[in-house]
Amino acid sequence: MKPYVIVLGNEKGGTGKSTVAMHVSVYLLNNDFKVGTIDIDARQGTFTRYFEHRKDNVDVKSPEHIAIQRNDDNDREKAHALDRESFDNAMKKLENHDFVVIDTPGNNTYLSQLAHSHANTLITPLNDSFIDLDVLVKVSNSDMKTFHPSIYAEMVWNQRKERAKRGEKPIDWIVVRNRLTTLYTKNRKDINVVLEALSKRIGFRLGMGFCERVIFKELFLSGLTLLDLEKSGIPLNISHVSARQELRELIDFMKLPNLG
Repeated sequence: MKPYVIVLGNEKGGTGKSTVAMHVSVYLLNNDFKVGTIDIDARQGTFTRYFEHRKDNVDVKSPEHIAIQRNDDNDREKAHALDRESFDNAMKKLENHDFVVIDTPGNNTYLSQLAHSHANTLITPLNDSFIDLDVLVKVSNSDMKTFHPSIYAEMVWNQRKERAKRGEKPIDWIVVRNRLTTLYTKNRKDINVVLEALSKRIGFRLGMGFCERVIFKELFLSGLTLLDLEKSGIPLNISHVSARQELRELIDFMKLPNLG
């Protein structure tokens, strides 16, 4: 049996992909699954540095982690072949794991396309902003009802076709509204209307991610997540408890196998 692959994808930075990837990985580890992680955004390397920081905390679990650097050979075909070899080797190394979580860069690369084509579940975090929404869809300013899939949505569609060619199950694509504020604004309402309509048009499930909290930035330097606080002697407050509930709701919404 191949591992179940979870890909964090969005062709825009700053949406919280690495934070979500880290928390999903640790949640699965804490439920006694064997988890592998791959960072194909190794040039920026946020996901990789998270685990490097985590090594200093001996009381918390860590996955088997692999960072892949994109090949920069001037010969495009050669570079793609080497990237595919690196990706295939990483997946081969993690083939006996229950889950593999992959963090992708905020731009379209061949490695990112490969990762998307292997996704059982694709999570696309999205800030509540029409700038971020533009990654998914081009919205008409005149009526807010006329829209067309963007380059990223088309890329996901192409990778869905690649999975179909291999006889694999369709990607379960989940778009999560992430880094939310507690204020309810007209902008937030308008974005929800567009996303609800778009989910039916291009085929994703719309879920909720995390509210914007300072704790996520603070935990990065220690490599910890909200699930590690007690072991690290950090007292829980109401914000931490609420954030943990958001994570549990996201995990439930993902409907992952063998996670009852």
